[in-house]
Amino acid sequence: MGKRNYLIEGVSGTGKTSVAEELQRRGYHVLHGDRELKYRGDPKTGEPVNEPVHESERDKAVWQQEHHLWDIDKVKSVISDHSKAISFFCGGSRNFSKFIDLLDGVFVLEVYDLDTLYRRLDERVGRDPTDWGGKPEERELVARLHRTKEDIPSSGIVIDATQPLVSVVDEILNHVQA
Repeated sequence: MGKRNYLIEGVSGTGKTSVAEELQRRGYHVLHGDRELKYRGDPKTGEPVNEPVHESERDKAVWQQEHHLWDIDKVKSVISDHSKAISFFCGGSRNFSKFIDLLDGVFVLEVYDLDTLYRRLDERVGRDPTDWGGKPEERELVARLHRTKEDIPSSGIVIDATQPLVSVVDEILNHVQA
């Protein structure tokens, strides 16, 4: 069997990290994009950039979101390494359009109500106060992205991420093995 590669995306708070950890627990090869692949870069060129001084916290949240990129060379390296049967790339990337065509599939985690997203962000920030999503400006951005879907792939298989985590992962694996 040739190597297969899948992206698991979604708005902040939909459960990408939890899904990644459950997939790893089950023995799958997972790349935590927000930990292992991310950097701040120019969304058009991909060139690394330093974060500027921002006029406001809102400007800072928007800038960080727009410049949250993944290292394309690392993504391509994993895709070309056929030592694993399946790899899952989990997390958010604003430059997914640069590598999405190299993948075998995309899953978009969806939480349909904003209250659930806010509750999940509160839980996450409760565990780590430095985690993204605790500031009002970050929550405002999450609400906008949840409403517009502007920063997630439009061609993915939508997974209802309000289900129990085990069910979410089972559904993803059913699609992968079909």
